[in-house]
Amino acid sequence: MRNLRELEEKIGYHFKEPTYIMTALTHSSYANEHKDGCKCNERLEFLGDSVLGVVVADYLFKHRPDLPEGDLTKIRSSLVCEKALCGYSKQMGVGDYLRLSHGEQNSGGRTRPSILADAFEAIIAAVYMDAGEEHGMEEARKFILKYVLPALKSARPKAFRDFKTALQEIIQQNPEERLEYVLTGESGPDHNKHFTVEVHLNSNVIGKGGGRSKKEAEQQAAREALELMGY
Repeated sequence: MRNLRELEEKIGYHFKEPTYIMTALTHSSYANEHKDGCKCNERLEFLGDSVLGVVVADYLFKHRPDLPEGDLTKIRSSLVCEKALCGYSKQMGVGDYLRLSHGEQNSGGRTRPSILADAFEAIIAAVYMDAGEEHGMEEARKFILKYVLPALKSARPKAFRDFKTALQEIIQQNPEERLEYVLTGESGPDHNKHFTVEVHLNSNVIGKGGGRSKKEAEQQAAREALELMGY
């Protein structure tokens, strides 16, 4: 693992209690492998997810008064989805600091989107907890907006497409065709599930996708299908 001082510089926050950031970077595979009492980051993920949602919703509500609820929801969802969180983590190089089991490291865990997304949420919670009740939310807000703000400023409702509806409209042009979404995988703790879905056209797989909800996974599967079809 690289020097945590470097990561603190990227986060923009110095931890008074290093245990918080160490826990945020500890994957469950590492904790299970070492069995030395160290905690994994799953509980911090749970807290960080809530703090992230509040900060992003608050910013959108205050800075985009022109948008209706539906558009605000679409933009928020795009900014806190697994793909977005993974991107934020990659900007920080979080993968270099993760504590993973040997098996997880060897199977590409340092670049796995779900692990990087989870770590970003856990780091949010680590900052929130370390800063304490008086300053926790403000420090977490600074960290979140440092990485999310560029995406927030460029977000436009028209950029968010309902891929499932678009795919359905195309397929309906041929009434004999049958479209079906099939759940093929489900992993992670109850508070932080990851789903994988295939979209089938008749008996053929035309797209695959993953996400933190079945709906998100279905949208990503439809998106891949549309791209493969040239739309």
